[in-house]
Amino acid sequence: MVESLSTINNKLNMTYRIAVADFSHETLTFCPEPTDLKAWEEGTIKYGPETLNTEGEGQTYISGFKDAFENEEDFELVGILDAGWPKTTGYGSWVSTEAFDVITGRITSRLGELRQVDGVYLSLHGAMAVTNVPRPEAEIVRRVRKVVGDVPIMVTFDLHANEDIEMAHAADAVFVLKTYPHLDSHIIGRKAGECMIKTLRGEFKPTMAYRKPKVVSASVFQASEFPPMKHVYDRCREWEKKGVFCASVAPGFAYADVPDLGASVFVVTNDDHELAEECAQDIHDLIWSLREELTRNLPGAKDGVAQELDMIKKCTKPITIAYHDERLGDGTHVLRELLDQSAENWCDTCLADPTALYEMNEKNKVGDTVEYTMGAWLHEISGKPVKVKGKIEYLGPLEWIETGPMGRGAERIIDLVAMLDLGKNRHLVVTERLYAPMSADPLKVMGLDMDSLDIVVLKSRVHHKAWWDTWSTVDFPVDPPGLGPANLGLLEYTHLAWDLYPIGEKYRK
Repeated sequence: MVESLSTINNKLNMTYRIAVADFSHETLTFCPEPTDLKAWEEGTIKYGPETLNTEGEGQTYISGFKDAFENEEDFELVGILDAGWPKTTGYGSWVSTEAFDVITGRITSRLGELRQVDGVYLSLHGAMAVTNVPRPEAEIVRRVRKVVGDVPIMVTFDLHANEDIEMAHAADAVFVLKTYPHLDSHIIGRKAGECMIKTLRGEFKPTMAYRKPKVVSASVFQASEFPPMKHVYDRCREWEKKGVFCASVAPGFAYADVPDLGASVFVVTNDDHELAEECAQDIHDLIWSLREELTRNLPGAKDGVAQELDMIKKCTKPITIAYHDERLGDGTHVLRELLDQSAENWCDTCLADPTALYEMNEKNKVGDTVEYTMGAWLHEISGKPVKVKGKIEYLGPLEWIETGPMGRGAERIIDLVAMLDLGKNRHLVVTERLYAPMSADPLKVMGLDMDSLDIVVLKSRVHHKAWWDTWSTVDFPVDPPGLGPANLGLLEYTHLAWDLYPIGEKYRK
């Protein structure tokens, strides 16, 4: 076991050494494509010092954590590993036990090689689902704890985390995003860093309270700037004005069949158990009181497109269509309705069909007129393949610097993409895998005239709103068949708590 030297450091004025690691995944267990070790290896894993290199990534948890130490001369950050981007076509399903054990093992083995570890920062997601590992993030913390011993372990989570009491017992302090779209990753990372600094200097004793409100909701209803979740995050900030160091709520990720599914509350104070408990209970009660507002019905593709076209006739435009439940990329429900209902002046920003795209890249060039039957190849729920004919407007790799709020300043690269002009100012972007542009930047690089459009289709729930709400008059979510539906009762769960609202056995009719 690595020896903690924080006490010695206080006496000898030595440097504190903080290990930094990231192992993140938002697992949609209802998807067909498993997230095995090969997917992780073909994705992006950074090791050692590269873990701390966030240049070109925009605002991240790790960039925020680093920022807290910018003027601290008696601290050293040691990069361990950053694994957060496995390569899958759409959302990945269950992370394999092998992948989990191997990557977690790489973290713990590298920690074990260090002579000194005074604290550990773990940037996790919170919605990872692993075969035969019921609560993977808590297990990561426990395995790290076995190596480093009784040193502070600070954990940050995405807002969609599914966690329970096991995490509260495993970590010293937990910090969760407060914004969806996620615009505060840097801020939350910095918060964890500040807590680490104060804790190691003996100025702060992390004291945590936890609650599980037994409520789960679809992601499309979790936007932080709109009710009901706005009320929750406003309450968190009110408690922070009263002395709570950090009040966190993760509404959860509904599309994982896991035992800790649903919202969770984590409250961190400086050695004030009573305040932490009072705050956690109050926020718990508020979430429970808002439970009915976190579920409602949305129109399907046919009715949704019809309503949108009627709005356009009445000069309510432009409109973004949030094809929110599309988690694979190959869904054709909205595209088919736009074609069948003779809509004009639109761009569908993602139809994932790598086979068609690779053939197009091999046989054609910009300016060619092509005809393909595409989409709906991954899963029957995605609809039926659609036959399209159009002129290739763009074909090749795509690079840009993101200017929108989501990842501002990040260097974005898509290896291969095509955009087809279907006539009547109708445009279709063909991709290798699921993708949603977080601003118009990539579309402009491909030459699209945004001012000429009435409709932009985005396979997104809420993230797009950070920029696209500045472009559109209306953001219109639709709910065709998909693996991320607004009606959670359409999914078949096997690990639910019986009293989890609104889909536990207690509430099912």
